[in-house]
Amino acid sequence: MKKSKPLFVYDDQLLSYKFHENHPFNQQRLRMTVELLQAWDVLLDSQLVAPVAATDEQLLLNHSAEYVEMVKKAGIYASEHGGQTDRNDDGNGYDVPDLFTSHGLGTEDTPMFEGMHKVAALIAGGSILIGDRVMKGEIEHGVNFSGGLHHAFEDRASGFCVYNDASVLIHHLVKNYQAKVLYIDTDAHHGDGVEASFYQSLEVMTVSIHETGRYLFPGTGFVSDRGAGKGYGYSVNIPMDAFTEDESWLDAFQQVMERVFSFFRPDVIVSQHGCDAHWFDPLTHLCLTTESYRRIPQWIHEWAHTYSEGRWIALGGGGYDIWRVVPRAWAMVWLAMNDLPIEDRAMPEAWLNKWQALSPEKMPQSLFDRQEWFKEIPRRPEIEQKNRQTVAQILRFFP
Repeated sequence: MKKSKPLFVYDDQLLSYKFHENHPFNQQRLRMTVELLQAWDVLLDSQLVAPVAATDEQLLLNHSAEYVEMVKKAGIYASEHGGQTDRNDDGNGYDVPDLFTSHGLGTEDTPMFEGMHKVAALIAGGSILIGDRVMKGEIEHGVNFSGGLHHAFEDRASGFCVYNDASVLIHHLVKNYQAKVLYIDTDAHHGDGVEASFYQSLEVMTVSIHETGRYLFPGTGFVSDRGAGKGYGYSVNIPMDAFTEDESWLDAFQQVMERVFSFFRPDVIVSQHGCDAHWFDPLTHLCLTTESYRRIPQWIHEWAHTYSEGRWIALGGGGYDIWRVVPRAWAMVWLAMNDLPIEDRAMPEAWLNKWQALSPEKMPQSLFDRQEWFKEIPRRPEIEQKNRQTVAQILRFFP
């Protein structure tokens, strides 16, 4: 059976995953990405697919029944109190009951908002939809950039994430297709929620490359965090030093991933494409450019065809410079997925004019960064040496 072109999950409803106007997590980046790809004529209408909300039964694959009910109540509470809410620490607004904050809801990171269960379930359902199409052989690849909410735990929201769509998806793939799943997380923040979901699993291997937890939320993801019980050795963490640049990041990623694939040989790949390790991102201390965001999806695409018969599901993730970084980085994932060349090209004039009118920053005129935009890193040799030592530690664990 000839497989269809890759699918792209999108619906305007996904934009309602919105905490408040000043929150760094801004789903406008999703619309910007769609419109950019359409302006380049590389995203066909036939490739767009609307998500279907995950059922409670599907959410319960990863989350507790108590937590799902709490998310529903939190959305109602927010609606009754005028929309978005967070804990009142400065005398403004109103307090959020401990009933919610004990589950990570109504906090500064993850405020409550009207309809949060509905849209969070829609995001999780979008990831499941792509997973089903891939595993049934209808498509080889697909993306849900609204997903990749990798910090949510079984019974707790965390780090802007309400439901962990990646974990829900992976549980679904294991349960319904008996799949061996490799999860690859290239977000600047450790993929702690997904790792926790499968820390004792043999069927799922998780790999997270991220800024070291010595400096950055969530403060976890060290080389020694390798899984537990029968899953010992099936969690891999690659903590990179602060101010790591492309060459060191890519060298570490490629070396470790080649050993991972040779060892695990997955049936399907789920990758999380947070792009908050970029120089411009306001929340992290890493110094990647579009060179990393060009190579990462190209490699994953190649590995998918070498090891997993092409089965690859890509998700979104972090990325808080929505003007200069996210649409360009995610565009490169889509180009790789569609076997299109990732070459430098001018940003579409109409697209640029529309969004530049809203952007507080001057937006790039081309797909690729220019080296002169970035300063020299004074500690480069020390950083690179530290990262090489980290990789050497990790590789010693493999047979």
